[in-house]
Amino acid sequence: MGPVDGAEIGGPAICAREGSPSVRAGEVRDADLIGRGAAKAIAGASVRALADRQRQQHTYAALDLGTNNCRLLVARAAPSGGSQDGFRVIDSFSRIVRLGEGLSRTSEIGAAAIERTLSALEICRDKMRARGVTRRRLIATEACRSASNGAEFVAKVRAATGLELEIVDRETEARLAAAGSASLVDSAAEGVILFDIGGGSSELVWLARAAPPCAQPIDMVLGERIRFWVSLKIGVVTLAEEFGGIEVSGAMFEAMIAHAARELESFVAMADGERRGRHFHLLGTSGTVTTIAGVFLGLARYDRRRVDGLWMSSRQVDHAVACLREMTYEERAANGCIGHDRADLVLAGCAILEAIRRAFPADRVRIADRGLREGMLIQLIRADRI
Repeated sequence: MGPVDGAEIGGPAICAREGSPSVRAGEVRDADLIGRGAAKAIAGASVRALADRQRQQHTYAALDLGTNNCRLLVARAAPSGGSQDGFRVIDSFSRIVRLGEGLSRTSEIGAAAIERTLSALEICRDKMRARGVTRRRLIATEACRSASNGAEFVAKVRAATGLELEIVDRETEARLAAAGSASLVDSAAEGVILFDIGGGSSELVWLARAAPPCAQPIDMVLGERIRFWVSLKIGVVTLAEEFGGIEVSGAMFEAMIAHAARELESFVAMADGERRGRHFHLLGTSGTVTTIAGVFLGLARYDRRRVDGLWMSSRQVDHAVACLREMTYEERAANGCIGHDRADLVLAGCAILEAIRRAFPADRVRIADRGLREGMLIQLIRADRI
């Protein structure tokens, strides 16, 4: 509104100067200044509009290479107010590669896992080329962090695909998960635990209530909300490899929960004394919680639109986990929300979830089918806007 208002004020003043000899010199100078100021404002608005159009023309990519999955999102910035997260997804890819298979025993990424992952990354590269990606961030997490040949693997990826992977630390991983999922937090909650159960690690973040809206950058606002975080060196792959995931007895399931609970002790101690309030809830982002949501909804095939943002009561989570535990391995493999590639991992994820729920009882759990990739896209787009 500023440039338009200025133009309207400046226009008549200039006309009065040209058409009325009785106008005083000071008034003429003032009108001239106003007119020139309006012109500058209009020019500035045009530059900003051009910059906005250029930003919207960028195509962004975010790739998350985890211990179990290789996942890609390609997106464009949404017009202001056009999307809650500020972007519109135009392409995606997800494949289970099991990069961390056997890593807990050998401390190395195996040859078969490397071949599987390179094949998936080649598809990601081709998708990014086809979509004309101009901004991207490609991260690798726990498998590459902990493997003795992690740097060697990254070099091999660069040579074979041209992709430059960034091995991120645990804090970065936790913060990206929070950035990608925080929009699903109940705004009335004084405290929320956001958790991401991964293949080789699991991140937990305590988020405090959001401050009133202000002009601060989103990263700064989110940084102020994060009270503390932890990255546990357990995930669905490492836990299943240690305890087994095909036939899981009640005793074995409880042993997995106890193992995860011991890993959680430091985070539980940090949370001691934190206010929770009556709106306290858990917010989960991972294949474990989205699977539980799909089973709860009785989906024949997984549907992100029905799962992302779903609220589940504690009883509903109990029921879905019980259903999963009652299934045989073959039944899990045949389930449209699980599949053969994850049938031996899902109960390990349920055990980690149960350890979190026992440590932090909550009446509600919100399910997020979003996380690291969305967090990267949000940061890339907002950095351009700044």
